Amino acid sequence: MIGTIIMICLFIVLGIIFSIGKGYFLIAGFNTLPKEEKEKYDMVALCKFMGKMMFALSFSMVLWVLSEGLEISWLFIVGLVLFISIVVFMLVYVNTRERFKK
Repeated sequence: MIGTIIMICLFIVLGIIFSIGKGYFLIAGFNTLPKEEKEKYDMVALCKFMGKMMFALSFSMVLWVLSEGLEISWLFIVGLVLFISIVVFMLVYVNTRERFKK
């Protein structure tokens, strides 16, 4: 439970950093692109999207903590399904079309 709370805090901090348009170097895969490729992307829009996703993921993890604290097992399942759904949505949304290209 303590580990999950630490992860929630980390995700919230990352969400804040991304929401202000900073921290693009923390996005996996983006930091390995050559400089010419990075310039093709709208880094602020990508960071803001990732910030929203960090907040959504942290909310789903809050459901995990609540399920353990209140001893409601179905709440953990809801949080887990929500977490997996957000990750799948995020991967599909970012990798389809050219949403974040300039």
